[in-house]
Amino acid sequence: MAFILGSGSPRRLELLAQLGITPDDVRPPDIDETPKKAELPRDYCNRIAHEKAMAVRADRDDLILCADTTVALGRRILGKPADAGEAAEFLLALSGRRHRVITALSLRRGDKIWQKDVVSQVRMKRLSDLELNAYLASNDWQGKAGGYAIQGPAGALIPWISGSFTGIVGLPLAETANLLQVAGYSAHKEAAA
Repeated sequence: MAFILGSGSPRRLELLAQLGITPDDVRPPDIDETPKKAELPRDYCNRIAHEKAMAVRADRDDLILCADTTVALGRRILGKPADAGEAAEFLLALSGRRHRVITALSLRRGDKIWQKDVVSQVRMKRLSDLELNAYLASNDWQGKAGGYAIQGPAGALIPWISGSFTGIVGLPLAETANLLQVAGYSAHKEAAA
């Protein structure tokens, strides 16, 4: 049995390492992440995590972990911005407001799927033009849902969260460890060996 991380995210790899887990392989799935018409953010996030897990090629006994992180402003899904203009639009929409960050986990072995989602609340400070432009110039927004990453320079823009910090980063560790345990994979086996 191999443990496969179905993600190209370096952050997810780093977070797994905090659990003492080094995947046997990393296989980012290639799926269409376009939201369906009128799809709600939580439903979207769970669907994408599930589709990612189903798209990763693996042997029947292999364990595949996939995740999706979505930034939601009300019913609106803020994905990864296409360019700096869209990043600015997202950040201005989030400025001075609370929003949700949803991370859905999907763990698959053969035909068996275990799923869990974690919803955290985040408040972004009201951004000045200087703060917005400085953050955009950092290019840290690239490839980040909602146009920011709390573990990077944008952490200075987030004065309050309620929920899972690691979930906001992209892999909620407590829930990931529990899901792995339910699937019969011990995160602590390497330490015991």
